[in-house]
Amino acid sequence: MKKEIVLCVVCVVVLVSCASGTQQAAKEIPLDVLKDKIKGGWAGQTISCTYGGPTEFRFRSKMIPDDYEIPWYDGYMKDTYDGRPGLYDDIYMDLTFVEVFEKEGLDAPAESFASAFANADYMLWHANQCARYNILNGIMPPESGHWLNNPCADDIDFQIEADFAGLMSPGMVNTSAEISDKIGHIMNYGDGWYGGVYVAALYATAFVSDDTRYVVEEALEVIPPESLYAQCMRDVIQWHKENPDDWKATWIKVHGKWDNDVGCPNGAFSDFNIDAKINSAWILVGLLYGEKDFGKTIDISTRCGDDSDCNPASAGGILGTMIGYDNIPDYWKQGLAEVEPIDFKYTTISLNDTYDMSYRHALEVIERNGGAVDGQKATIIVQKPEPVRLEVGFEGHYPIEKKDLNIVLDDEASFEFEGIGFTVNGRAAAGRRGTAASAASHTFDVEMYIDGQLVTTTKLPTNNIKRKFIPFWRYQLPMGKHNVRFRVLNPTDGSSIRLTNAIIYGDKPL
Repeated sequence: MKKEIVLCVVCVVVLVSCASGTQQAAKEIPLDVLKDKIKGGWAGQTISCTYGGPTEFRFRSKMIPDDYEIPWYDGYMKDTYDGRPGLYDDIYMDLTFVEVFEKEGLDAPAESFASAFANADYMLWHANQCARYNILNGIMPPESGHWLNNPCADDIDFQIEADFAGLMSPGMVNTSAEISDKIGHIMNYGDGWYGGVYVAALYATAFVSDDTRYVVEEALEVIPPESLYAQCMRDVIQWHKENPDDWKATWIKVHGKWDNDVGCPNGAFSDFNIDAKINSAWILVGLLYGEKDFGKTIDISTRCGDDSDCNPASAGGILGTMIGYDNIPDYWKQGLAEVEPIDFKYTTISLNDTYDMSYRHALEVIERNGGAVDGQKATIIVQKPEPVRLEVGFEGHYPIEKKDLNIVLDDEASFEFEGIGFTVNGRAAAGRRGTAASAASHTFDVEMYIDGQLVTTTKLPTNNIKRKFIPFWRYQLPMGKHNVRFRVLNPTDGSSIRLTNAIIYGDKPL
């Protein structure tokens, strides 16, 4: 506990006057403690992602049983780095944005982050891939993440990528929210965006308090209280108060009330739930019931299921920031030193590089926001949280039917539905039934007609990096019966379009 003792003895809290005439707390943190906390955040995230990796989406809408053994041993992290490097999308996607700050500075525009993200070599899914497609086809942020342009806008994507925003904004939750506004709207909107805003605020607050309940409640002040996201988080906090010793009782209540994915076309009418709200809830369950015990925190968050590598990664990173790198138990750091010099896949950045870059960025942000840095300490102007704007995605839209299509779209096809909107799951892929896959990728041009009117012509690449994750959708139609027709303008024998099902939306819940 040496670091924590030093922190408590050395830190000084004073009041400073702001230009508005109000007073804010200024917290002094020794520079070695600040860096230790930043290292703890990144290391905690990496350790916890590794731990939860084997369970990712294997337990959909269910708890992982106590007797299900999750491996952990010296060398396991290196084995995972070598064998499953794609697992660390939680980190290497953060690093895409960290690297833009490193190259262009704190005032880098949203377009720079969007371009780096869209043109990266790694595979993406859900809101991220929808946003990449949008950007590559001329729809830039914030429109690239808006629910009318991104059917996965409420998904977890920015939530798993927002750690960097909190780690570079120690004690400055409003600044972390400003960074999240610029970058989080690349891929998300509404509750999906709030997931990242809240995670970043949790990190920022963890620098200046070691009281978990205070951290989760104070950080939540940055989220509009009337949003569904804030309501879900308040439920978790309240149910923890009612059942402080039984995380499973709280899990049951959360699942019963909030396991209702509305936006994600893959999650509606399915046990697959990648919605930001419920996965954020599993972060909080881990933090609150983990009682600042690192192993207990990440194990509970993992055993909540669903996105059970990303959720413990956030919980472990936030707790790692709170307690610092040196106070993460050696058991959980076994093998860490071996991987810290290794570049993450798709990057030229290692954990050691990340520690240094994130620390430099934090010092710049501290000074940019009225604080000061000298040779021994940083003086942080701790910000009182202010709610970000209210955003409501998929307002007035309720999933009412999952309609099987099973269409191989060669030239034309159609389906009918009754409602106010729809999404169509499927994809364009190289190769056709009974033929060898084409070596060259193909981009289909497809017209979509609704009730006889041409509403869009869309491109469907077979290239996995550039693919359109959700091929077709349309919202805000008049309630009633509708006909949807597709027409392929450039069919090819080497590739095909398969449309599996449609999610139908009505103006009233079932």
